[in-house]
Amino acid sequence: MKATQRDFRQHAPRAARDARVFFFCGPDESGASAAAEALVELFAEPGERVELSGGDLRSDPVLLADEARSTSLFGGARHIWVRASGDEAHDAVKNLLDTYDAGEGDGACPVVVVATSASDKARTAKLLEKRGDGFVGMFYPPDLRSVAHEVRRMAGALGLKMADDLSERIAAAAGLDQRLARSEIEKLALYCDASPQSPHTLTAADLDAVGASTEEDGFMPLVNAVLSGTGPELAGEFRRLREVSLNPVGLLLAFERRAAQLAQLAARLGPRGNVNNFIESERAARRVFFGDAQDLKVQLSLWRGQKLDRLLRRLAETHRQLLSNSQAADVLLAQELTQIARHALDAKRLKQLPKFKH
Repeated sequence: MKATQRDFRQHAPRAARDARVFFFCGPDESGASAAAEALVELFAEPGERVELSGGDLRSDPVLLADEARSTSLFGGARHIWVRASGDEAHDAVKNLLDTYDAGEGDGACPVVVVATSASDKARTAKLLEKRGDGFVGMFYPPDLRSVAHEVRRMAGALGLKMADDLSERIAAAAGLDQRLARSEIEKLALYCDASPQSPHTLTAADLDAVGASTEEDGFMPLVNAVLSGTGPELAGEFRRLREVSLNPVGLLLAFERRAAQLAQLAARLGPRGNVNNFIESERAARRVFFGDAQDLKVQLSLWRGQKLDRLLRRLAETHRQLLSNSQAADVLLAQELTQIARHALDAKRLKQLPKFKH
């Protein structure tokens, strides 16, 4: 069984009922994680969550099958949540499926794998996509309109009503990250004392009151300073990175989402398109937030073709390094962002050099 973000909600109830092993992947890691959480909520009995890492399973491929067939300490329902990178969980998932095929999987609990730096072409995905007891969810980078729609859906479930401009503002402030958007909506619902039984219509003043600190401490000023090669702002943003202790993995995910968005835009633009005109058309179609348009124009002009491909690979490799060396994550990320900022500054200087006709 296989789905993308377009038809996930249509297939999710059946998947939660029939499948036993789930693989969520794609360049939109936040969307994949949010979908995985939504699917777990559809289990008849989610029960206790047992968390394993891809590194655990790579070093001990038998662990997953053993853990899936073991019982909870208190005898209740349980499910296994695996956070992996790429195909780290492949051998463990194959062992688990071999156990099922041998008729030894009775009573095994559901297994949910959320994989960064993986796609539906991954070997793990290929193991599952044609099985009735397997599910593969592939999530592509969202655009502003789709995330704003999801914001309104999540808000409505909590009793919050809002106009389109406010839902777009929340989506953009969250960097199109559905997990961050959900967190903001939950805070707004509490602040407004909203519930399905007592709905509240959100105002800009409500959003200003709750979202002020998030905007101040957000990731996007640093993301934009680095990827745009904005020299005067870089020193202050790197200082803020140290002083505020921004979450390294969360910050890196913000970079990965913007890079994935640039890749999506670059593919539609083509090699010879006019960046300014293209971004303006995307803004008019409400596929990008008007507040991001200027930054996207600069970044799309600097990161295209092979440069953008290398950026995506470097971010994926940095993600793997952070997960395997969490104690030094702050230092590793600061070093990598410094290198990326230097590349952006160099590219910007080259574009500013006068062109001479021969």
